[in-house]
Formats: sequence, structure tokens, C-alpha cells
Amino acid sequence: MSRSDRARRYLARQSLLVAGACGVVDVLAFVVQDLSCAGSLGWSVALGAVVVADALLATRTRWSGWVAAAAVAINAGGALLLQGPPSSLRLNEAGLLVASYRAGAWLRGAPAAAWLAVVLAGLVPAFLARGYSLDGTLLVAALKTGLVPWVVGRYTTARREHLDELRRQSEQEERDAHEAVRRAVAADRAGIARDLHDVVTHHVSAISAHAGAARLRLARTAADPSALSSLRSVEDASRSALGDLRDMLDVLHGGRSAGHRGLGDIDDLLRGFRTAAIPVRLEVTGEPFVLPPAVDAALYRVAQEMLTNALRHGDGGVITVAVRYTGTTVEVETRNPYRSAGPASPGGRGLAGIGDRVHALGGRLRAGPGTPARTWSTSVLFDLQELT
Repeated sequence: MSRSDRARRYLARQSLLVAGACGVVDVLAFVVQDLSCAGSLGWSVALGAVVVADALLATRTRWSGWVAAAAVAINAGGALLLQGPPSSLRLNEAGLLVASYRAGAWLRGAPAAAWLAVVLAGLVPAFLARGYSLDGTLLVAALKTGLVPWVVGRYTTARREHLDELRRQSEQEERDAHEAVRRAVAADRAGIARDLHDVVTHHVSAISAHAGAARLRLARTAADPSALSSLRSVEDASRSALGDLRDMLDVLHGGRSAGHRGLGDIDDLLRGFRTAAIPVRLEVTGEPFVLPPAVDAALYRVAQEMLTNALRHGDGGVITVAVRYTGTTVEVETRNPYRSAGPASPGGRGLAGIGDRVHALGGRLRAGPGTPARTWSTSVLFDLQELT
């Protein structure tokens, strides 16, 4: 149920409560007054009219003008019908006050003023039937009964609208402040990314150039083919790293990189490792399905980081990469034998970086010893149903 639906239901319940309270008050006041015609047909008709007038207070707010007109008409008609004690005749006084209030609170502009005029005009015969004269006393009584509740209704609505406007302004200012902070952070990150791109690109380009020069020089000699292959791998990895840097810079600038990589490119990723004589095995289970771009890119980067960690901390054994598609879930896992001793390589964020990337998208990370013994397992799982 939406917020507006809840508000409408609450308003309907409050309208029923107000109508019921006015009905009880007006009926009791009508019954207990000392009228010579009590119990007659006219008395019964007037009582029924009072009940109907108060029941109309539970109708929709857009009918507020008609409800006010009906309330004043019943009040005037009852006074003319009963001819009771002029000054003490009580009919639907409580309901009439509330009806006038509703007309002021829920109507706008010309309709509100027009219905106020109708109410005031209807009160004139109502008070004349009670013995009032066409003088200031009748005017004061009509203004107290019709105008004052109407003005209170207008004030209440205007105050509520003013408070709503203040709240909207406050919320907008808060959103603007958050947006300003977000833009400032984004600009700062973009600046850092540009600086990082310039520095790293320089060094990686140098690595690629030196590796290419060494490969060409060795190619003129009877060099070991495996050495040439390793140098070619260094060149390819350098070019790939430069492409990745450009992709990340495009993302930080708010654009979409044409070189977007996902799980569909994992074979190319593993091919680079195999070219460098690193034993890697790929296992794919289930039927692949389309992934959200952010998840697809994250899984590729996570697999890349997992393989890097396996190289840094493994013992040189076979690295297994498993991709599993099951229902609405996709999982990427790496398994590799690890060294029993020796300090971890310095630098890098390792599992912390993987965890930050995965948790930001609503995924789950699991890492720890696996089977068989002395095997390390790192697994990332996304349930697309949980992400929608």
C-alpha cells in the first residue's frame, strides 16, 4: 500500500469518527431539549434530518461545499418546522460548525468563497426562525457559526501547506548537499584517476617497449623460444593493462568503455596466463545467462584479482577457475595449492579489494582453505533475484 493510499484511509477513518461524534452530540442535544412538539411527526423528521446532516460529514472532501449547504439548509428548515423556543432551539449545531470548517479547509479559491456565501445566506433564515432580528446580533451569530469555522479551516490548511513546503525545501536542500558532496568526491576521484593513469601508463608503456625491444633482439639470435614467448606475454599483458587503465578512467569520467569486459571474456583472460606457462583450468557449469553490466564487469575483475592472488600465494600448481550458473545465481570460484610457509608478497589489497567490490553490488564472498588439503578456495556469488 502506497503512502497516499494510507493517507486516504486514515482521512476516511477520521471523517467517520468526526461524523459519529457530531451525530452523538447533536442527537443528544436535540432529544434532551424541552420542546412542546416532542414525539410528533415534525419532531421525528427534524431528528432524522439532523442524523443525515451529520452523516454527510463522512463523505469525500471534494463534496465539502455541498455538505455545508445541506447542513445549513437542515438547520434552517428544522428551525422553521419546529417553531420551538427561539433562542434555545438546538438542531445540528456541532455538525454545522464542522461542515463550515470543512468548506474552508478543503475548498480553494472562488468555490471556497462561493460556498461560504451560501452558508452565511442560509444562516439568515435559520436565525430569523429562532427569533433574531435583522440587526447586529443576527450578523454576529451568523459570522460565529459560518465564518469563524471557515477561517479556521483555511488557516489550518494554509499552515499545513506551509509546513509541507518547509519540509520539501529542507529535503531538497539535503539532497542538493548530498549531490554536491557526491560531485566533489567524483571530481576528486577523477583527478586521482588521471594522475594514477599518467604515472602507471608511463611505467607500463616503458615495460612494454623494453620487452618488445628485447624480444626483437633475441629473435635475431638462437634464443630459447620460451624466452621469446615470455617476452611476448609481457608485451601483451602490458597492452592489456593499458587498455584496462583507459577503461577504468572512462568509467570514472561517467562514460561507458567500449572495451567493457565480462565473464564472456574469461577465456581471453586465462589465455594470457597460459601463454605465460601458468597452469590454469576452466570449469563452466550450467547454462550461461545475461548478467547486469555492473555484475558482469565485477565478476571479470574479481576473477582477475583471484588469479593474481593465486599466483602470489600459490605454490605453482594448477589454478582451477570454476564458473557456475544455477537458476538466478552465478558463482565464480578459484582453487589453487598454496605454500605452507613464507611471507605474503607485499602490496595490494587482495581479498579486501575483492570484498569491497562484491559487497558494493550485493554479492557474497567466501575465502578459506578448501579440499583437498593445502588448497585455497576463493568464491564470489551473486543472486540476481536478490539484486532486483
